[in-house]
Amino acid sequence: MRREIPLIIFIFWFETFLFAAEAGMPQLDSKYWFSQSFWLILIFLALYLSLSKFFIPKIKDNLDNREKKIEENLNAAKEFTDLADKKKLDYDNEISNAKKEVAKIINESKKQLDKNINKKKNEFEKELEKEINKAEKEILNLKKNSSKSINSIAEEISEKVIENLTGEKLNNSSIKASIEEVSKIKMDKYL
Repeated sequence: MRREIPLIIFIFWFETFLFAAEAGMPQLDSKYWFSQSFWLILIFLALYLSLSKFFIPKIKDNLDNREKKIEENLNAAKEFTDLADKKKLDYDNEISNAKKEVAKIINESKKQLDKNINKKKNEFEKELEKEINKAEKEILNLKKNSSKSINSIAEEISEKVIENLTGEKLNNSSIKASIEEVSKIKMDKYL
């Protein structure tokens, strides 16, 4: 039964197809099939030839050109990437060298500065030592001169005090001797 159903459907369809040709559908009429086949073959042949000879080669050329252009662009991009990587490496090397050079310059400057500071410090210390020695000499001279000055002032004051107290003038040599004796004892303690 299953095989018979498609056969029955085909028979009904074919019968309808034959009646459709008689009813006014000329494309189903067998006397027009040759001319229809001729024009069908001619049109499909013209379409095939125009597509195969004109359109498909142009499309293929365009696709090939596009593929070439893409490949060229990819190659150029790879070259630019390689160039950029090389430039970056050069830049990093330059930066590294510049940092080393700066560190070297800083170290040299620091050494030179330390050298100059030590030189100035030594000069300053020598000058300071000279000034200290000069001041010590002046102090020693002042000590020597001050003891003489103090003795002479003490003599004058003692002479005037004794003269005012007693009303008589004493001998300068005795006053001088007693002041020198006291000044030796006391001056050594303070000077």
